[in-house]
Amino acid sequence: MKYTFAGLSKQVLLFTLAIAIAGTQSFAQDTTAAKKWNFLLEPYLLFPNMQGAVGVGTLPDATLDVEASDIFSHFKIGALLYFEAAKGRWAFTTDIVYMKLGQDVKQGTIINHGEATVKQFLWEVAALRKLMPWLEGGIGLRLTSLDTELDLVTNNIGGGTTARNKSLTQTWVDPIIIARIKSSMDKKFIYQFRGDIGGFGIGSDLTWQLQSYLGYRFSKLFQATAGYRIIGVDYSKGSGDESFLYDVNTFGPVVRFGFNF
Repeated sequence: MKYTFAGLSKQVLLFTLAIAIAGTQSFAQDTTAAKKWNFLLEPYLLFPNMQGAVGVGTLPDATLDVEASDIFSHFKIGALLYFEAAKGRWAFTTDIVYMKLGQDVKQGTIINHGEATVKQFLWEVAALRKLMPWLEGGIGLRLTSLDTELDLVTNNIGGGTTARNKSLTQTWVDPIIIARIKSSMDKKFIYQFRGDIGGFGIGSDLTWQLQSYLGYRFSKLFQATAGYRIIGVDYSKGSGDESFLYDVNTFGPVVRFGFNF
């Protein structure tokens, strides 16, 4: 799959690299392990776009493409919820994502015009262990359910067009490997960089994710962060009328509202 948002990706990579360097330089050394549980409940908003390829049944595969200048032309919101329980060196997390996304497909020799609509549900559970004062590593499972619909107008041989529609739903579970850099809990200015990779042909062929956040802890109770998130999924299954292809990156800015207790 070709990534045509190279300029945007470079900015994201530079941003995340800066956070990683900050983590290695300024993350305070923990002298004693925490003796109590700490909980974080974090509802958040994602403003997503999609880029990649989608195929449903015998319809021609559709390409989704967004230039950096058109990032907000299909402005939609995903409502999401994150929860973390941490004690000592261990953190246990769960992340729930639901988004309904619609995006125009690229015109081509076969496709005159059309739209892809995707209802995406993700549920992730993970366990992380502190490896260094600034670094955590862990494993998890991510359930993915996609309800994908293509509404296409295709060109006919000899002239004219035909409207075609097809939808399919697929659900699977991916194992994932996770790395996370984050600030200590007693800091006012907070940051986090998180990456994971998984699938390995067990569920999807490949799934990966990058997240970067900067924010401020206003009190012991409340914090707010903003950043960027990219979710990549490469999944294909079936043939003929049951063929399903989803090779898509979902990406966009994120605003998070955290409650500590």
